[in-house]
Order: sequence, then structure tokens, then C-alpha cells
Amino acid sequence: MGGSRHQMNKSHKTRFASKSSRNVHKISSQDKLKVSKSDGGIAKGAKAARLQRNKMMREQKRVAVLKEKRALSGPSSPPRVIVLFGLSACVNLNAVEEDILSLLSEEGRTTTFPAAASSEYKLRTTVLKAPHGDLVACMEMAKVADLLAFVASQNSLHEADDTVSFIDSFGSQCLSVFRTLGLPSTTVLIRDLPEDLKRRHELKKMCMSVLAPEFPEDCKFYPADKKDELHKFMWLFKEQRLTAPHWRSQRSYLMAQKVETETDDTSSSGKCTLVLTGYIHAHSLSVNQLVHIAGAGDFPLSKIELLKDPCPLNLRKGADLMDSENDIQVVSCLTADPMKQEPLVVENAPDILAGEQTWPTEAEMAEAERNYKEKKMKKKRLPKGISEYQAAWIVDDSDADYSDSEGDDDGMVVDDGENGFPGQKLQNDFDFDDDQASLNLRDSGDETETESVMMMDGDNFTNEQIAEQIRKIKEEHAEDEEFPDEVDTPIDVPARKRFAKYRGVKSFRTSTWDPKESLPPEYSRIFAFDNFTRTQKHVLAKALDMLQEADECVPVGSYARLYIKDVSAGIASKLCTLSKRLPVVASGLLQHESKISVLHFSIKKHDSYEAPIKAKEELLFHVGFRQFTSRPIFSSDSINASKHKMERFLHPGTFSVASIYAPICFHSLPLVALKSQGEDTYPAVAAVGSLRSVDPDRIILKKIILTGYPQRVSKSKATVRYMFHNPEDVRWFKPVEVWSKCGRRGRIREPVGTHGAMKCILNGVIQQHDTVCMSLFKRSYPKWPQQWFPLNSGSD
Repeated sequence: MGGSRHQMNKSHKTRFASKSSRNVHKISSQDKLKVSKSDGGIAKGAKAARLQRNKMMREQKRVAVLKEKRALSGPSSPPRVIVLFGLSACVNLNAVEEDILSLLSEEGRTTTFPAAASSEYKLRTTVLKAPHGDLVACMEMAKVADLLAFVASQNSLHEADDTVSFIDSFGSQCLSVFRTLGLPSTTVLIRDLPEDLKRRHELKKMCMSVLAPEFPEDCKFYPADKKDELHKFMWLFKEQRLTAPHWRSQRSYLMAQKVETETDDTSSSGKCTLVLTGYIHAHSLSVNQLVHIAGAGDFPLSKIELLKDPCPLNLRKGADLMDSENDIQVVSCLTADPMKQEPLVVENAPDILAGEQTWPTEAEMAEAERNYKEKKMKKKRLPKGISEYQAAWIVDDSDADYSDSEGDDDGMVVDDGENGFPGQKLQNDFDFDDDQASLNLRDSGDETETESVMMMDGDNFTNEQIAEQIRKIKEEHAEDEEFPDEVDTPIDVPARKRFAKYRGVKSFRTSTWDPKESLPPEYSRIFAFDNFTRTQKHVLAKALDMLQEADECVPVGSYARLYIKDVSAGIASKLCTLSKRLPVVASGLLQHESKISVLHFSIKKHDSYEAPIKAKEELLFHVGFRQFTSRPIFSSDSINASKHKMERFLHPGTFSVASIYAPICFHSLPLVALKSQGEDTYPAVAAVGSLRSVDPDRIILKKIILTGYPQRVSKSKATVRYMFHNPEDVRWFKPVEVWSKCGRRGRIREPVGTHGAMKCILNGVIQQHDTVCMSLFKRSYPKWPQQWFPLNSGSD
């Protein structure tokens, strides 16, 4: 017999095929009802109906492709953006830009990002040069590029160590970042080829063979030294059907060609109106939408002015081109409707009476400590003969009465500080809140709950102090890899106090954990949805309905001027300065996207970043067009699990989940996380990834392991010491299961002596060299950032 192997018939043998597979080519029953009759009254056959249906489908696809092509390359479409990126530092991008603009237009442009119109190619183009070495500028240009033209030079072969390399280290790093963001249409221009035809052909062939694995399969290679070669490239570029990343085609955006400010006298001091002028891309922009300015934040619009196109494709309108640049005509003006405009809501206003804040805030704890100190220093004057217990019932008014009636020499002075909790009461009163205890235990290196601010972010530290902090982080990273999750029990503080927030879990996979239990005060300021998928579907449908209203939207390809209100004067000045080296992009926001929630990203450490990345370390997140600062925590990427283990460091080579407080984002957006390296240097790429979900109820558990060592062993019984240091701690943690590194499991039986030793019973014979461990868990949350957007620092 064949055993477990069964017979597999060939798919093309109709003898063994089913009826459904044999009748696949036939028309369905629904199509049979739609079979029409000819003029002679004779019914058409099934074949004729099928041919007619296929013809209609082909016609619909052809019309859709033609419509898309006209929208991207017609006179009403915005100028195509070509970004020139040099794969090495020796590439001369200025010469490439001059050669391309000489083909498109004979007149020079004076705008920040010039747009050239060519009647020969029937094309409008904006050419940008990516500055080599400036990672942020290259990323912002790649986000708005319709064509990413990589320029390779034959001269780079002599500078590299490898004789067949055309890409330097910065070019390789940018290529990996561009792949994460999503590559638009790409091409490679080869420059500085020799005049000899044979040598020229050999170098071109070698360049194509070396660079082809780094780019998509449809990427074309063009020699770009001569005018005829660039002419061929531009003609094919005009006919090319451009592709854009999916995330960019879902929302409208404007790349500002001009950035200006207007002072508004009616607004509060320090605020102004930011004016951005440029073309609308991808989708229509509504005046009632909120817009995000990359690096600055989310703002509402006051109005949108639709302007006359300063760079028309029709030559008859090009005669007065210079006049239109100096005095741009306003075609129409759209004003925001306060009743329909999306409100700028960032944080939720917590209801104090609803009991949303389950833990006291830092301000409340500071106020309580200040009140206690004031009460400690205050002296009460009491009548003679009254005890301390009786003094506790005397209110302040009666104190004043007694002090007036009795003499100063007859009264007794009572210092309330004698009965305070500092000192011995901290050691004896075990019901004290663990948050306050954590304030006095910040010297424990493994705990990062209340102290995770990186010392490197401070401005008042010397180079020696910064180097010392880097050394400590590297030591913690190495220790975490060698002994993951293991912590030492403090000797001077009871373990039941130090680990009061932790609990034992019978099974990490199956045990229940209430996601609404003991939430931090930051959770009262965020927003959550009952069904985020349904909300996203509703928001997208609402956005499509809003874009169909012509009286509120500016169509794609329009040259418009956006008036963005309530912008800080400091941020506006920074944007005016930044516009000289990188494009300032304003993108439209969907409903709810300005509100804060908990976002989860699938993230991986970048190969070029060697320093360790610690949890709750401040990073700059580039998510699509948006930028915001964050202090994430990392957790394991567990599939079909309700609980996830927190990771203290982002380890290289594996994917983790980064959870942050950030504005809500829809769709699957790419992520590039940057780490600041100082004010004088450009930030480095720390990690890359993509948006995974928006879910405040995702449970992330921080795990710690307390270890002890067997002192006396008798088969399955052992006396363990050094896990705890007093018998009260042993009784406190007695219900928690213990386990050994050799695979034994058991429980605590009773304490032994007065120094924290304990008797344990395990399910097998325990070895003398084994280590007894106890796992404790606590839910962990991200850290609330000090500022949301990178340009907000020092703006006020």
C-alpha cells in the first residue's frame, strides 16, 4: 500500500477533474440572464456574451489607465518632482541639474524649488538636489519625489577600497532608508564615462551589473554625459507611468515653494500665520482639514487661496510669466467654516471625579511632600497638661484661642516631625505606596520605571560625563544579554516594598491580566476606540465624501496658498530657515489623527547603528510625512498572545514592537527612527520599521528574576539563601512559584532563621550547583515625551 502518500492526479487531465473545474470557462448563471437578443430576435450564445463582457472589462481598464496618465502628465497635473541623489560624494549634481534644466527651459527660475515647463516634452518638472551627508534633507526629498534619480560616477571607483563599488557608506545607508519609506519610480544616471566607445560600453555594463541588485527590477540605467542621452532619458520619463508608495497616495500634501509669515494682531502674543505656497499633490485638500507641517506639528487652516499657475505648460500663457511671478493673481478663496472644521484636539480632558487616575501624579506627590515639610516645621502651642493624642484633635482655630489666652511660658511645644514617616517608619510600615518608595530607590540600575531620562540629552554635561554614561549603558546592555531580567534584591529595603507593584503569574501565556487595572495618569489624557478597524473604515469613507465637495476643496494640481493659523513665531522662523535646505511639506490629516493614543510599531535596529538603544530613550520618529519625538518601550513580538514581555534594549537582528505615546495614524505607514548625536552633527538612523496598530490595551509586562543559591540539598528539598534578606519577605512571596535553571519547579515551604533563608520543595532532585529563581511581572507603559515635535524645543 502507499501508506500516508496518496495519489495526485495531473490538473490538465479532465478525466479526473471535477464538474466545477471543467465548467470554469463557461459563463455564470447570472450572465445567462443578461444575454441580450440581436435585431433579428435570435439570442446570442454564451461565447458571444463572454466575449462582450471581456471587451467591456478591457475598455474600462483602458479608460482608467488613460485617465490616470492624463492626471499625472496632463496640463492640470502638478509638476513632476525629480530628486537627484549622488551615490557617492564625488558626484557633481550641479552639472546634472544644469543639463536637465537646459533641456526643459531656457529661462532660469528664482524660486526656492524651481519648476520648469517644456513645450517640447509637454512636461513640467521640479528638480531637487539631495545634499550628500544630510540624512534628514535626503529623507524629506525622497518622501515627495515622483522620480528618484540615482547618479553614479565613474570617478567613484578610484576612491573606494573596492574597485567595483559605486556607492559609499552614506549612499548605502540612504538606500536602506529609502527602501523602508517605499521607493517611488527609480532610475540610475551614469556620469563621467570615457569617450572611447569600447571602454565606455565596458564601464556602463560593469556599473549595471554592480548596481542592479540594489534597485528594483524595473529600474532603468541611462548614460547621462551628453545632451542626446539626457534627451532620450527625458522623453522616456515623460511617457513613463510613475509609481508612488501606497502611504503617500492616500492623503493630500503640498511641497512649499515659498514660506512666509504674517503677524496676526488679534491672536495671542507669540502666534502668527504661516503662509505656504505650492502645488497640491495626490488628493484634493479641504480647507476644513487639519494639516501637519513636518517637524512643527498639527495646525488648522484659516483659508486657502487658489492662485493662477505661474508655470503654465501652454506657451501662449508664458509671455507674461515674469509678471505673474511678481504679482500672482488670486483666482478664488476658500474660507474655513467653524461649524465643519475639524477641531484641533490633542489630549483628552480627564474627569477627576470619574476616578481615571489610579496612581498619584508627580505634581501631587511633590505637593504632598511640600505640605508635609510645612507641617513638620510648624509649631503648635497647646495648653499645659494636654497629651500628644489630645493635641491631634485640636484644630487651628482653637490653637489660636489657646495661645491668646495662655502665656508663653506655660505652653508645651510639640514637633509633629517626631511622628513622621521618614526614617524608621519607611522600614516598618509596609503599606506605604510603592511610588514614594521608588523615589528613594533610584540607585537600582535595573529599574527604569521612574528614571529613564538619558543623561546624554542634557545640555549641562561635559564630554567626560557623556562618555561615562555611554560606558554605563554599554555595560548594562552586555549584562542584560548575559543575565536577562535578573536583578539583585536590595539589602537595606524590604523586597515586599521594593517590588510591591510586581506579582507572580502562574502561566505567562494563559493567565489573565485586566488591561484596565492600575492605569497610569497618562492614560487619562489619551484616546481609545472600541473598534479601531471600524473607526478607520468610517474615517476613510468620510474623507472621500468630504473631498467630493467642490466648494470646500482645492483640486489636485492647483497652485494654492495655505494660511495656517496659530503657529508659534519661533517655529515659523525655524521653518523659514529650513526651507533653504529641504522642502517644507504640509500634509492633510484625517479625522482623529491629531489626538494622542498608544501606537505600536514593528521595529528593527538598523545595521549601521552600533550603539545600544535603551528602552525609554528619546528618539525622533519619522512616520510617513509626520515627525514626532517619543520615548518608546520595546516588547517581544508574540503571535496570538494577550501579554508581551518587555525588553530593556532593542537587540540587533530581530524584530520587536516599539510602543509610544503619539498622535493617531491610519494606514500602514513606514517608520524611520533617528537618534540625535549632538547639535553640531546630523542624527543617525537607529531603527526602521512600520506602524502595526493603535491599541492602549496591549499588555506589556516587565519581568524580573530574583535568584537564590542552595545551601543544603536533600533530594527534592533545599534550603535557599540570598534571594531574600528577612523572613517577612519570604512569607510575603510564599505563594509565588519558584524554578531552577536546570528545569525544576517548586514552591516555598517556610522561612529559616532571621536572614532570609527559606526551605523549598521542588518536583525533582535539585543539584548543589543549581540556581533557584522566582519570576515577577509588572505592567510597563511608555514614557510621556517632554515635547511632541522636534521644532518645538526652545520655540517659546
